Amino acid sequence: MRCPHCHHNGSRVVDSRPADDGHVIRRRRECEACGFRFTTFERVEATPLLVIKKNGTREEFNREKILRGVIRSAEKRPVGMDEITRIVDEVENKVRSLGENEVSSQLVGEYVMGLLADVDEISYIRFASVYRQFKDMSVFLKELQEMMARDKKSKNNEDSKKRTADDKKK
Repeated sequence: MRCPHCHHNGSRVVDSRPADDGHVIRRRRECEACGFRFTTFERVEATPLLVIKKNGTREEFNREKILRGVIRSAEKRPVGMDEITRIVDEVENKVRSLGENEVSSQLVGEYVMGLLADVDEISYIRFASVYRQFKDMSVFLKELQEMMARDKKSKNNEDSKKRTADDKKK
């Protein structure tokens, strides 16, 4: 690190501590040539993540946009802000963990719907109706039927596990 006082290109770290809720490391440095002390900040360089929309345009990933969509779908539903924030955090983590510079809006929407379906079915349907742009009642009905089939399959799996556990107790 170059000294701001004498411009020598060597310094040693005297103190290091986290800053900005752990997103940044603050370092106190001392110039090896003149002894001048100065502070530097180190942070992870986040590469911009682009979302490819349905019409082919690209825009920067915006978690606030997802947050607004989930809040709107969960309006007047028993879904707390903590749960909504958790969903948005999980979606962002999934998208960023792909390691890609670009991701399709369809994939982002699928991640949101997958998490919403586990939290509140009505919120899921509301989000899906906007996201998938239901054109008529038949598309809406098909989505409901798929959701009911998943729910029935899930309950059958739970019943099967419960019976297995009961059999082991006997």
